[in-house]
Formats: sequence, structure tokens, C-alpha cells
Amino acid sequence: MQNMANKQGNGTKVAPKGHFVVYVGDELERFEVPLSHLKNPTFKKLLERAAEEFGFNNHGGIVLPCDEATFHIMVSDIAENEGA
Repeated sequence: MQNMANKQGNGTKVAPKGHFVVYVGDELERFEVPLSHLKNPTFKKLLERAAEEFGFNNHGGIVLPCDEATFHIMVSDIAENEGA
């Protein structure tokens, strides 16, 4: 599960090299996502939905329009397919 998005709760503001930060769910949980996920069509669609729903002027970061459980399933599937 090394490629899976990591939940970051230590107050770090900058994602590690090769990752970007997204916020998910009602509580806006912070996750560090590998840049390789940007190539995935499902993840791209989720980012498009985020842009439609929240716009590009959101200075608080990228907020994804899904719940935490759905996000976990999606990134697990992406990581699994990347390793195939």
C-alpha cells in the first residue's frame, strides 16, 4: 500500500516530492497523492468534478467531491493497477 494516498495529520503544509495534496470528505481530511495518479482517467474525472463544483479560485487547496471511503477505494484501485 505504499502507492496509496497517505493521510497526513502532522500539520505538514508541503507534500513530499512527487506528491500533491487533496482534501476529502465532510471533515476535509488531508491526503498526499502520488503525481502518477494524475494519469488515471478516473482520477482525472474526479478532478474535473472538483473544478466544476468548487472552481479554480479555491485558495484552501484541492477539495475532491467524494467521501473518504470512496476516495480510499479509488486510490487503492489506482495503486493496484499501477503495479500491474
